[in-house]
Amino acid sequence: MKCPNCGAEMKEGVLYCETCGQDIHIVPDFEPELDADIQQTIQSIADEIREPDPSGDPPLEESAGNGQTPERRRGGKKKWIVAAVFLAVFLGAGGAGGVFTYLHYSADYQVERAREYRDNGWYDRAVRYYERAIELDGKNVDLKAELAEVYFLKNNKVEYEYLLRQIANDPNATAEQTEDAYGKLIAIYRARGDYQTINDFLLASGNGNVIAAYQSYVAAAPDFSVKAGYYNSIQPLKLTASGEGKIYYTMDGTDPDENSTLYTTPILLEKGDYLIKAYFVNENGIASDIASAEYHIVIEKLPSPRISVESGEYHIPMEIVVEEAQGDVYYTTDGSDPDETSQLYTGAIHMPIGESIFRFISIEDGRTSDIVERTYQMYLDTQIGTGDAEKIVRSSSLEDGRIWDEAGHFDSTGDVYQYQYLYVMGLNETAYYVVAEILQSEDGTRTRTGSYYAVNAYTGELSRMQNQ
Repeated sequence: MKCPNCGAEMKEGVLYCETCGQDIHIVPDFEPELDADIQQTIQSIADEIREPDPSGDPPLEESAGNGQTPERRRGGKKKWIVAAVFLAVFLGAGGAGGVFTYLHYSADYQVERAREYRDNGWYDRAVRYYERAIELDGKNVDLKAELAEVYFLKNNKVEYEYLLRQIANDPNATAEQTEDAYGKLIAIYRARGDYQTINDFLLASGNGNVIAAYQSYVAAAPDFSVKAGYYNSIQPLKLTASGEGKIYYTMDGTDPDENSTLYTTPILLEKGDYLIKAYFVNENGIASDIASAEYHIVIEKLPSPRISVESGEYHIPMEIVVEEAQGDVYYTTDGSDPDETSQLYTGAIHMPIGESIFRFISIEDGRTSDIVERTYQMYLDTQIGTGDAEKIVRSSSLEDGRIWDEAGHFDSTGDVYQYQYLYVMGLNETAYYVVAEILQSEDGTRTRTGSYYAVNAYTGELSRMQNQ
């Protein structure tokens, strides 16, 4: 044997080097980490040998599992434990440290013990072994799930929920493990009636698959169809939300609640400044965050339409024409303000006989022009009126046999032909009343037949116009 210090040969049985005087250690120096491992494993083996402590685990003789009696299982454990201790003693202190260290650092051993205790209902011991196994194999999500179930069996809801949240956020978890954890967490909150926590938890997850699977528990803030900003035209703002529920909003900058305006139709943002706030309450009563947007609508007016005939008094037929306009032109003849529901201008308008008031407006993409008003008085220097023109046409139809009587009957049914003045037109410096033939059915329905007549406003002469 050589001295580990100076290398000189030493006599057998001598505990110091006669050359350099260095003491020789037969037993290895003390290593705190190894000692801790040995103590931990010895404690684990001791737990298995002795009867259960008063920690809440059931007595050994009460457990049932694989068909063996508790005594036989305990005896079997003792045999291999005694064998391990014997082997350790046989091998010496270094060998004992190796055996105990192996058991303490063996994830398989820890899991095996944990599952055995779990299956026998010894949950406190199972927890200790599962926790050690997770220390050794921290990426094994299945072990966390098994430990969570042990806490569930122990009715420890706090630890159970904590572990499920860990699994739900564990990057090593599979999609199936993640969704399973979310499902169990949702079951916990649902049992409490805490739907708001479910909503907040799901939205914070950012997991599209999970959110889709539990859509009825999610209340996301409403979407606005128009982005916040500046606009130069009227904007119809639509509010939408996922799932069934109701949207409430305010337009004065205050936070909405269920007493605020219920959204049912698009909000028309006209000229001015708006601060819209809205939130969604789903069918489970879960409230979303409040969404908001600011809008500034500055609408530039369109050029007013240019009308061909100025206001005034006229004694010849006139046609009113919109000569220039941007967008569509709408008009009224009763003095009311025109809008998109009014009569659309499509072509020349015959000026009515008598007094009339026309009001015109241009509209394009929500923008409008100023209203243009025209007032007309048109009188013809004649003794023949519009009613006379209708009688002239009716008399002609009687003479031709088109109708049988003044009422306008033309067959055995209750249908009749009637004649209605439409407008006055100018042709070759002469005014003509235009009269249309109307078929009135027995049920009162009136339809133009396509036959039109022109009656000279000064002579009463009748002319048949080309069918229109």
